[in-house]
Amino acid sequence: MSKESHREELPEPTRAQLEILQVLWKHGPSTVRFVNDRLNEQKQSLSYTSTLKLMQIMHEKGMLQRDESSMTHVYSTRLEEGRTKGVVLKKFVDSMYNGSVKSLMLELLGNEQGTNKQWDKIKDLLQQLGDND
Repeated sequence: MSKESHREELPEPTRAQLEILQVLWKHGPSTVRFVNDRLNEQKQSLSYTSTLKLMQIMHEKGMLQRDESSMTHVYSTRLEEGRTKGVVLKKFVDSMYNGSVKSLMLELLGNEQGTNKQWDKIKDLLQQLGDND
């Protein structure tokens, strides 16, 4: 079985698992303690044992790799950031906007107070998408 076909079978991460993945994508291979400390900087207190258990489950499911060569285990993600976010986003759009990217964009743009620079960037991106059609 190839690496790519194995990734197809990996489960979709939960919200808590996504938070762990975000830390690993940003900082690279890390210990449970490091991940737990970063998570606690972002939100209310999360116990070390809760983070450890979640990371162990993610390892068992094939989402994380664990380097056991030293006393402190180091975890790294097996999930590609862009691909994982794409799957999660698609599920969100499907469930919240009946699969309509247009509805999502109208909602986002209608509720967002952006700077002129940000709006110019959005216009440029939309123009590039239009040029590709």
